[in-house]
Amino acid sequence: MKFKSLMVTAALLASTSLPEQPVTAQSKKYSPRTSLTDKTIKFEVVKEHFVKLTRGDISAIIVDNSALDLDELPNHRAGYNGIASLTHKNHSSNLFVPGIAGLNFEHIHDGSSRGLKEKFEPRKFPMELRRISRHVVEVYQPPTENWRLESCGRYEILQDGVIQYSFECIPHADIFMSDFIGLFWASYIHQPKDGSISFLGRPTGTSNQPEMIKAVSPKHGVHSTHRPPNTPRLPRIDQDFPLTLVNHPSKYEYTRSWYYGVSNKMAFIQVFRPSDQIWFAQSPSGGGKGNPAWDFQWFIKRPKTGTAYQFVMRCCYLPYESRNQIEEMAQKILQQIN
Repeated sequence: MKFKSLMVTAALLASTSLPEQPVTAQSKKYSPRTSLTDKTIKFEVVKEHFVKLTRGDISAIIVDNSALDLDELPNHRAGYNGIASLTHKNHSSNLFVPGIAGLNFEHIHDGSSRGLKEKFEPRKFPMELRRISRHVVEVYQPPTENWRLESCGRYEILQDGVIQYSFECIPHADIFMSDFIGLFWASYIHQPKDGSISFLGRPTGTSNQPEMIKAVSPKHGVHSTHRPPNTPRLPRIDQDFPLTLVNHPSKYEYTRSWYYGVSNKMAFIQVFRPSDQIWFAQSPSGGGKGNPAWDFQWFIKRPKTGTAYQFVMRCCYLPYESRNQIEEMAQKILQQIN
């Protein structure tokens, strides 16, 4: 089937090597990152359900899944956790749709329709904000009622204004009917002129020279997820699985683990640790008409009860100048992330 909404431009970088498998937080290669796995981390529980972080040119408001009504966040809806507001000194309007959020933990699933008792499980069960320091806050969630998944996401504004998001989780019950856990994050972008995302990629399963892919799903749940390199297929997911952004891949794979979009002359870049094998995802209307969702999903293979799992990503919000500027910034971040 022809992907009418996907355009390709000039060839660029060489292909990458095959990523490693996901790792546990307790592995030798990656150390614990959050208070979930490192019990020596000291924190203060925040009662107000939000924390404002500012560093350099960036200001962010991190929230749990409680409803809020603040001057900066009027009528913020319950359920939407993560970065409720992201602004830059050169652009004071929120990147994300008012009332909802970005880097928002949305779904827990095992690919089966029968197991999906609650589509938006992270929204429905209590969360706790933990202030670590002036520039660091965590969103902690005790084991959820259905999947019994305990999790903690750490948001840290680094010295250069880049935001690092470290996520760790522990399954506490052997109830996943598949050999994986699927987790999904959404960022709802407020009224960009162009809802597309761009990434370096090639047709799946080929050794073609990577090209810059500009991708727009023609509608919600169509060509909605883009795979890591050398990954021929998704895990087995039921055909009638209702979370349609999860299981409708495009015909492309990315070759560098980052992508970006532009909104109001500002670029939002999401950069992922290659070894975590993140799948990019998108919707033209996930946040409502004219509000695309620039998302991603992660599959934990062969999970073990009581074992911690971890991925790390960084995002950057800056004035857009050129594609070369974005590539240079993304590559710089990619070299630093570990």
